[in-house]
Parts: sequence; C-alpha cells; structure tokens
Amino acid sequence: MISGGFRFHGHNSLRYVYANGKAVRTRLITIKCVVNSHRSRPRIAVVVSKKVMKSAVRRNRIRRRIYEYMRQRIPEFNGVYDIVIIVTSPEVFALPASELTIQLDQVLGQTELLS
Repeated sequence: MISGGFRFHGHNSLRYVYANGKAVRTRLITIKCVVNSHRSRPRIAVVVSKKVMKSAVRRNRIRRRIYEYMRQRIPEFNGVYDIVIIVTSPEVFALPASELTIQLDQVLGQTELLS
C-alpha cells in the first residue's frame, strides 16, 4: 500500500484535479494529472465507482492493486503531480497482474509522468 503522505484527503481536494487536470483515456482506465508546485511529493487517488463494480470487496481489491503499482513507480516520476486514476471498466478486476501493469505503463507513458 501507499503511505498516507501520498494520498488525497477529503473529497474536495480532488476538485482541482478534475477541473484542471490533463486527461488520458484508455478502454479500462482514465488518468487525470496536474502539476502541483505547492507540495514536495505527489498525491495519488484511485477512484472506482459503484457503477463500475457493485461489490465493495472487489472495488477495494482494484484500488489496492493500483496503489501498489503506483507505490513502485513514485521514484520514477519527473516532478510533483496530483494524479487521479479512474477505473472505467469492471474488466480491471479480472486482469492478471502482468496485464494490469502493461495497461498502467501504457497510460502513464502517454501522460509523460515518468522519466
């Protein structure tokens, strides 16, 4: 899991990213990110809607898998960003870890977050 210092706190803190963030979309995942020069480290949020996955257990499992992937990638970021990862398809739950990694690498490559 990712530590609390790398997470957003409160629902209102995501508003700025939703309004001003650059969006990159794929069939399964959308990433919105914006540069945050007021912070010393990036903040990350994973959003899985009830419309996407009804079961709370499955939503939390998706979140944990994506947070773990992002925890490993934080040292590779080339700046301080606020990042919101929005899961738009229930297929993410059934993806094997290797396929999920490929999907997330592809989306992060398009956002140019990684150095």
